[in-house]
Amino acid sequence: MTTEQPQSKRTITVAGPRGPVQIGPDHEPFVIAEMSGNHNGDLERALDIVRAAAETGAHAVKIQTYTADTITLDVDSPRFRLSADHPLWPNRRLYDLYTEAHTPWEWHEPIFSMANDLGLIAFSAPFDPTAVDFLVGLGVPLMKQASSEITDLPLTRAIAGTGLPTIISTGTATLGEIDASLRAARETGNADVIVLSCTASYPAPPEASNLRGIPVLRDGLDAQIGLSDHTLGIGASVAAVALGATVIEKHLTLDRADGGVDADFSLDPGEFASLVAETKIAWQAMGEARVGPKQIEAEGLRFRRSLFVTRDVKAGEVVGPDNVRSVRPADGLPPDSFREIEGRVFRADVQKGTPMSLDLL
Repeated sequence: MTTEQPQSKRTITVAGPRGPVQIGPDHEPFVIAEMSGNHNGDLERALDIVRAAAETGAHAVKIQTYTADTITLDVDSPRFRLSADHPLWPNRRLYDLYTEAHTPWEWHEPIFSMANDLGLIAFSAPFDPTAVDFLVGLGVPLMKQASSEITDLPLTRAIAGTGLPTIISTGTATLGEIDASLRAARETGNADVIVLSCTASYPAPPEASNLRGIPVLRDGLDAQIGLSDHTLGIGASVAAVALGATVIEKHLTLDRADGGVDADFSLDPGEFASLVAETKIAWQAMGEARVGPKQIEAEGLRFRRSLFVTRDVKAGEVVGPDNVRSVRPADGLPPDSFREIEGRVFRADVQKGTPMSLDLL
């Protein structure tokens, strides 16, 4: 009788420009550099971000595929504006913000082409079915559904229905909404679905990250879980990997001082390189769910303390602190055995440096 492997432990393979890339608990974290609006409306800057992503060691670069007209309406009323106390975009009209932040569709091909040339997996988050079709035409190897679209189940089915590995981000979502989105994706027959824990606040305070929810989502949904991280710095991402995250997505910019809609909660290239390195170390450090000596500690085990004869002794001498004590290495009796042998006598002459054993007495 065979038992099917849980989806949360199954490796997902993504077609990369230099060969298949595997995502799963048995592989180093899949790190995505999110460009978003950090191109600041300049294609050359966008391409520079792709170059920077490759230099950091990221596995993938991601953009977003929408226009202001496919994501909202050109309407000016309170419901089509952000709140006046929004920390980054107070009172901004949605249509204007998305016009500024969107990546022109004619930029996709040069961005993807450069990424592929540099060995990066290039993909996007489509925000409507026309964007899905457009990305399929460009040959992307995976897609993502953004947090705010998680309740758009027809879009979920359109993305997952491509058969490509699919990432679903969960900012703002309840467990029921996450489950419904995952079910919608899986009902297309697509088993390659990864769910990203996410706090849709820009930036997100660390205390709002609730990273302890990662293993809860993994076990409850039976899915690989990652993190779309909007906190400042890399600490939350490193902690997420230690809790089982297999994917890390983080915004990348060339320099926060350059400004832009997403700059304040993005990493610069040096910080992003640290993210890649430290999340890999966190994954390596997780090891196995066992406690005990490790093979690599064999030399250390040799140099534990034990009882040794500390000077030349003659037959008949009494064992005491002046001739036997605990030193390194570990070839003699355990240190606590001294209580049992103190006061006994040596049966023969013994040289200094001899491991203490009962047959000497």
